[in-house]
Amino acid sequence: MTTSFIRPEPPYYAVIITTRPAADLEGYEAMSARMAELGEAQPGYLGRESQTGEDGRDLVVIYYADEASITAWKAHPEHLQAQRLGRERWYSSYSVEVARVERAYAYDRD
Repeated sequence: MTTSFIRPEPPYYAVIITTRPAADLEGYEAMSARMAELGEAQPGYLGRESQTGEDGRDLVVIYYADEASITAWKAHPEHLQAQRLGRERWYSSYSVEVARVERAYAYDRD
């Protein structure tokens, strides 16, 4: 995973999204870039990490300060349109998990 931010002190929230692409990805890259741009501007957004597996499956973890921020983003009009298109066209499957991070620790030899 690539990290573009330093995680805050807990508690914070993590939205974990796993997607499996469908055959028709026309327009997906543009919509994905737009959602990233809009998402970063949302109040409570803290950052994101993502990884694409060899099988094309994507794993994205988006971090938020609170649950209200997640609820507001889920209801954003352009995000609602992207969700609909994802179900109709771009994803053969997806899952979303929302977790509250109560504590966190790390080790980095470097």
